[in-house]
This record gives sequence, structure tokens and C-alpha cells, in this order.
Amino acid sequence: MAMSNRSLPVRPVAKETVLDQVYRQIRDLILDGEIEPGHSVTIQSLADAFGVSAMPVREALHRLTAEKALTVIAGRSVGIAPLSLERLGDLRQVRLEIEGLAAEWAAPKVTERDIARLDRLIARMAEAATAQDRKRFVPANRDFHFTVYGAVGSETLLAIIESLWLQISPYFGLLHAKGNWRTANRCHQQMRDALARGDGAAARAALCDDIDAAAAVLTDLLSPADATEPRPRPLRGRGPLELA
Repeated sequence: MAMSNRSLPVRPVAKETVLDQVYRQIRDLILDGEIEPGHSVTIQSLADAFGVSAMPVREALHRLTAEKALTVIAGRSVGIAPLSLERLGDLRQVRLEIEGLAAEWAAPKVTERDIARLDRLIARMAEAATAQDRKRFVPANRDFHFTVYGAVGSETLLAIIESLWLQISPYFGLLHAKGNWRTANRCHQQMRDALARGDGAAARAALCDDIDAAAAVLTDLLSPADATEPRPRPLRGRGPLELA
């Protein structure tokens, strides 16, 4: 089954900054779960969707491959890099430290406007979790976390966290099967409440609980059904889907 170019949430890009805009739009597709694990996209399909030549798309994909967000699948196709237990464990440890720090630093800096936005996003995620709507939950989850991280006011910290999310966030869409979205939103509510009262340690603890809960579900999905199996299999999601 092929996905049409019209189904991708893309928009025409300005010619004067084609490469940067193409890169940013593909990056946003990854962060919002629009390019799912196990699916592949071609240079030409993206070029057609953006209304640009193949060159800026190729350069953007090379950049995202170097950042370990994408991997070459075959020929001119790329997809989300498969996730192994080792890679998941590495990402979890780094996220706990970096994102936990960001949540703690955000506590004295969040505004009433930030808290109001977090409330709206929590409500949106609750509705999406009930409907098991990935296209609503995953972007709202991203917005929630980056509203918190953005409150710190550090572009350097934000760039580091974004690089981590490029590697792990495409797999967030797989978490609903075991009820993780509801668990995540309970952690979100605890984080919001901690931030509202300026409690950085509690905000960090809630954030770490969120990361740990997601990692536990993904670890279970990655673990072989047969305990005697010598090595875990990478998590790839559904079968390849070419966007032609």
C-alpha cells in the first residue's frame, strides 16, 4: 500500500532557504511520528511533495542520517533507524540526565502562559489516548516536553535534546498498545504541578518517571519471545512502505 504525497503534512518551501527549510520539515515529520518505523521514503517522493529538486532533499537526508535519525534502507530510500536494546539503553541514560536537568532548570523560569499551554496539551493528550490517535498524541507529547525545555532559555540545551528526540521519538507511536500514553500523561500532570509550584526536583523526578516508563515498554517490545534467543532483534515497526 502506497501513501500519496498529499497525505504528508508538508508545505511549499521558500526558494531562498530551500536546504534549511527542507531539513527542518523532514526533521519535524520525524519528531511528530509522520515517518514511522518500518516505512521508507524516497528522495524523489519528498522532492515532489516539497516542490523542490532532489538536491536539497538529498543533502537534508544525508544530514539526518549523520544525526542517526534516519538510515539508508535500499538505493535511494531511507527510513527510521532500527532500535536495539543497546541503543535504547544508551538513549535512556542520556535522556534521564539531559532532559531531567532541563526539567529542573525550567522550574524557576516557567510562566503562567507556559502552565496554561501545558494544561491544554495534557487535555489534548488525554483525548488522543482515549481515541488511540497517534497523529494527535505524538505531536502534543512533543509540544509538551519542548514547552518545558524551551522555558530554560538555552538554545544549546534545546539542540542537544532535539538530537536525542530525533533518534527515539519515532517509536513513541508504538507505546499506546500497552497503555503507556495514559501513564505518560499522569507523569505530565505531575511535572506540570511541580513546575507550577517551582519544585525543580519533583519536576525532574516526574520527567524521569516518564522516560523510564516508555523505555520499559520499548524494552519489552524489543525482547525476544524465546528467552534462549542469543541476541535481541532491532525494533523496526511495520513492513517497508515506499512513498513513490
